[in-house]
Amino acid sequence: MADETKIAMRCDKLHRYLGKDEGRVHVLKGVSFEAQAGNVYAIVGPSGCGKSTLLYLLGLLDQPDGGEIWINGRLMSNSVDAVRTAARGEHIGFVFQFHFLMLEFTALENVMMPMRKLGRLTPEQMQERATRLLASVGLSDKTHRLGTHLSGGEQQRVAVARALANQPTIILADEPTGNVDPTLGRRLLRLFIELNKSGTAVIIATHDITLMDQYEARRLVLHQGRLHIYE
Repeated sequence: MADETKIAMRCDKLHRYLGKDEGRVHVLKGVSFEAQAGNVYAIVGPSGCGKSTLLYLLGLLDQPDGGEIWINGRLMSNSVDAVRTAARGEHIGFVFQFHFLMLEFTALENVMMPMRKLGRLTPEQMQERATRLLASVGLSDKTHRLGTHLSGGEQQRVAVARALANQPTIILADEPTGNVDPTLGRRLLRLFIELNKSGTAVIIATHDITLMDQYEARRLVLHQGRLHIYE
């Protein structure tokens, strides 16, 4: 049995339906697993199998039709929106396949946004942390560049830095290397792996099994709505 003190996230018997009437599809069929701090998990499967749907549930961006989600030992799946939003800001960093930056703001401002919302740091501390995070993804010279003046790969790196802004205990990444070149993709994955040293649980949804095997991620295969765990 896993050490409960090390479990950053746990889901139990998650069900999710999408669509209506005759188009209603049972996407997730009783998905259960737990993510321990300091481990990397790769949820693999073909496009359309429900990987993104599962990550959105785990990230408290959507609610399951059945089942439970626990974050750091606290039941969150049925909480009100305000509680879910607060937990997401404090505990979860999300890297979307498409970066969703605020393009009218600079790279630095984008990374500072989650910190402003959480409200724990002074403006000076937020700027210093955002600067360090951008340096960690190789963007030291782009901190004051507007999102509209960044390449797609640079925007994705800003999104990774933004996900790390509040020192989350859980990183959720949805096909984070899908829109960048292979070299940058490997660099981003190495950055995620480095997070294990600080005890972060990293959950990555990807179709690239070979790439994830290089980083010794624990493989979770999503097939026909069910999650199969390979140790």
